This record gives sequence, C-alpha cells and structure tokens, in this order.
Amino acid sequence: MVAPVAEFRVSKRVRIGVAGAGVFGAHHASKYANHQKSCLAAVYDINVDRSQQLAQQLGAVAHEHFESFLKELDAVIIATPAHSHFDYAAEALNMGCHVFIEKPVATTLEEADTLIRMAASRQLVLQVGHQERYVVAATGLLNRRRKPLRVECQRCAPPTGRGTDVSVVFDLMVHDLDLVRQITGSDLAHISASGDEDKTQADLMLKNGVVASLTADRSASECNRRIKVVYDDGVVDIDLANRTLRNSTPAAINGEFDADRAAFRDPLAHGADLFLASIMEGVAPIVTGQHGRAAIEWALKIEKAKAGTSDAAPADERLRA
Repeated sequence: MVAPVAEFRVSKRVRIGVAGAGVFGAHHASKYANHQKSCLAAVYDINVDRSQQLAQQLGAVAHEHFESFLKELDAVIIATPAHSHFDYAAEALNMGCHVFIEKPVATTLEEADTLIRMAASRQLVLQVGHQERYVVAATGLLNRRRKPLRVECQRCAPPTGRGTDVSVVFDLMVHDLDLVRQITGSDLAHISASGDEDKTQADLMLKNGVVASLTADRSASECNRRIKVVYDDGVVDIDLANRTLRNSTPAAINGEFDADRAAFRDPLAHGADLFLASIMEGVAPIVTGQHGRAAIEWALKIEKAKAGTSDAAPADERLRA
C-alpha cells in the first residue's frame, strides 16, 4: 500500500498540475478543476498558446517551462506524447510530486522500472491511466476466478492524429493487454503477431492454456472496442464503445452501464477520485506502476514477434497482477 503523506489530508485540497494541454490533457484538467478535493493550479505544454488557452478557461496558471510548472504542486498529470512520459514523470517524482501518467507508463522496461523505484523510495503515488480497467472492474468480471478458455479483444478507431509517436500496440492495444492479464492471471508462453504501425493482430498463448486474440487498428472506418471472454459455462461479451454487455454465464456480472456507478458514469473522473484517494488516504491505486510495466512488457514482446525477432516470450512471474 502507498504510504499516506502526512500533510495531505481531506482538509487540504491537492494542488494539481496537468502537463499536456491537448484533447486528453484538457479532459483531465476539467476533472481536477471541478473536484472538491483538488484545485487545478497549473498547466504546461510545449505549445504555449494551447497551455494559456486551457489555463485561462479553467482558472489555472500557464507555464512555459516544466521546472517552474512543478513548483508548489502536490501532484502532476502527465498527458503528453508517450515518448516524453518518462522524462516528465521522472522530473516530477524527483521534485516530490505524486504522478498520474497516461498509458503507456513508459516506452521501455528500464524507464518503467526507474519510475517505480523513484515513487517507492519517495513514498509517492504512481498511477497509470488504463481507464478501461475501471469499467471492466465495475462489471464484476475481474472478480471471477474461473479460468476462461479464450479472450478476444478488438480496439479499432478512425485516425485522430493523436498517439502516433508510438505504434498502435502501445497506443491502443496496451489497454487490452492490461485487461487480459487481469482476466486470466497468467503469463505469456507464445506469441504470434503481424501488422504495421497502425494495425496489429496478436495471438497469445498463455501459460495456463488460455488463448487470447487481440486486434488494434487506428486507421479503421468506425469505432469498435469490444472484449469477449469465453468460458466453459458461457460467454461475457462487453461492447465498451456502445456500453452494452451480454452474459450467458451463471456469474453475477453487472451489465447495467447506466447504473449509479462512478466507473460507468465517467471513467476519467473515477480515475481522478482514485488518484486523490491514494494521495490523501494512502489507498493503493487500482492501476499501479507495476501494472503499467507489465502491460508494456507484453507490448514490447508483441513488437518483437511482429518484426520476426521473437515469437515466444515468457513474462516475469513477479509482475503478475
């Protein structure tokens, strides 16, 4: 469990800074600007006009330099391009700031390990933005201990121009890699993968015999975000884009996406709630730095398999969720 920091109690609003004033950074900023336990104090972006516009809109201060941005902040949201996640997060942790970092946590295992060590040694929160985990967890699916036979994931979207500094595996598929790990509780035995920077198909054989098939495409004509889990006693099929769920198993799976649950209502706001609870109360994040590290470990192995340099890659048992 993350150790609570003494001065961060409910009586003090957490001073939040958002690094990255693009579409997703703006979404994050609005959640913290309107949260009763936080105040949006600062915005940073290499595009000064963009940071000034967002800061003015939400009543924060825009900064031209990341070092000045970090001063007097309690916590930082990293919503910059993936290749810059490590540098910004490391500097924020070094300055004593708690960090929420959008997926992927980093682009190499060495970078992820460094961030995890830094956060642990300073007793700081490191939370990773795998937002889909909140939604799937709220259905109750992750509480099912029965081993599935097969997991099928599709994550397709039209081009947005965002996330293109990394491949579609790190940009989109990484969400489903995290979910497959959580649902199966197993590690990789064998990988086959094909595709390019914008579309990838990966077939995974896990050590417990489960087969997972994943497709990620950021050049599709329409949005399709779906996860289908096949058991020996039925199927759970979740359409994450259209917020529907079909369950033919006897398990108690919640398919009412309009229910009064924060994760269904607003996953990003729910992530903010969790981040602030970790800072103020010492509650362990649902998605930790170790979870983010485990997802990119699989992503890197898929990239190697896709390039034909490796097709079998057992994962580190210590990193099992």
